[in-house]
Amino acid sequence: MMETRWAYLIHLLGWTLPIILFQLGMLVHHYKDRSGAVLRAVLPPAVIVGLYLAVADHLAITTGIWNFGDGLHLGVYLGVVPLEEVIFFLVTSVLVSLGLALFTGLVELLAKKPEARAP
Repeated sequence: MMETRWAYLIHLLGWTLPIILFQLGMLVHHYKDRSGAVLRAVLPPAVIVGLYLAVADHLAITTGIWNFGDGLHLGVYLGVVPLEEVIFFLVTSVLVSLGLALFTGLVELLAKKPEARAP
């Protein structure tokens, strides 16, 4: 087990960045010229949801519902929320938003194929 103040951040970025990069590649491949517009539509709500969750986490920490152990994060806080936790909420929201955009693209593709339509 990794017991360092970088543990949370390394683990978080290690599992999220490859998936986000894959999602971005698939999004550009599918939407092509519309990729920028899709990202402008998808990313702002993801950031808003991520920040909302960070605020909820702040409230949970300040009321004593949960806490974070010392030594396994960088020690940088936004309010009482560790920076890594804020990043977690942001990247999770981005993962979900990009996934939804890709799912919508898949449904769009299937609707165009004649063999995908019910008789």
